[in-house]
Amino acid sequence: MIQSAIKINAVHKNFGALHALKGVDLTIEPGEFFALLGPNGAGKSTLISILAGLITPSSGSAAVMGFDVVNQYQQARQLLGVVPQELVFDPFFNVREMLRFQAGYFGRGRENDAWIDEILEGLGLTDKAHTNMRKLSGGMKRRALIAQALAHKPPVIVLDEPTAGVDVELRQMLWEFIKKLNRDGHTIILTTHYLEEAEALCSRVGMMKQGEIVALDSTANLLNKFSGKRLRLTLGDVILPVNIQPLVCHHEQGIYTFALSDMTQIEDVLSALRSANIKVVDMQLSEADLEDVFMSLVGQSS
Repeated sequence: MIQSAIKINAVHKNFGALHALKGVDLTIEPGEFFALLGPNGAGKSTLISILAGLITPSSGSAAVMGFDVVNQYQQARQLLGVVPQELVFDPFFNVREMLRFQAGYFGRGRENDAWIDEILEGLGLTDKAHTNMRKLSGGMKRRALIAQALAHKPPVIVLDEPTAGVDVELRQMLWEFIKKLNRDGHTIILTTHYLEEAEALCSRVGMMKQGEIVALDSTANLLNKFSGKRLRLTLGDVILPVNIQPLVCHHEQGIYTFALSDMTQIEDVLSALRSANIKVVDMQLSEADLEDVFMSLVGQSS
């Protein structure tokens, strides 16, 4: 029987009066490229910390490749690589030394050097292999952290906001390497605020809000459920006519997004605005995307 890559059953987590996770159930199969989305405070980092064994659930269970993260911590942790949001590194070693030490923590010795070479090349770090971690730029430190999480060749990889604040070149290089890892059989779990990344990369999406999963489906199915056009109008500080208010799916700083199921509704909206003497400053029409799904389900900006 093939074990699930990740199996989370009825996980609750309380921090005093704060109920951070409220009975989360989630199964991720081997080889999936899975996106875990949600606004700040939704519970994503808490869930990842439980998987990594950094905190224990108040109730429920979680397992990595069939190993319980509490009762079989050592085996579960060996099968998981986590790329954190924060830039935390050991300042005393160069990049290659750091990766060798990291692999050594998980029982991998010199036989792992070919894998470390592959990571260094895939992340554009080969020419920095003998550079001290302190001397790397911010972008290079980010690459080194990703390499560190992969050093012991884990079958399950969690990327927690891996491209936050990095340049376009690094982002593209990272995704090419991560896609290759996924093709080679690694399970990838991604949290990101760049929803276009999740849409382009991930075959399945889970969306969290206030400690609960509010949507869990294939990316294609989620987009189909929210099919249609999105009309984005810059109007400023106005009061919309009552008859078009139900079409608004998002409103922020004078910019209104209307969810349209029929192209004729464009004229309905514009006609109502003209009748109310509301001037359209800017107008954009687009297909529904994952951000529209996110806004509809989660109800706040990412």
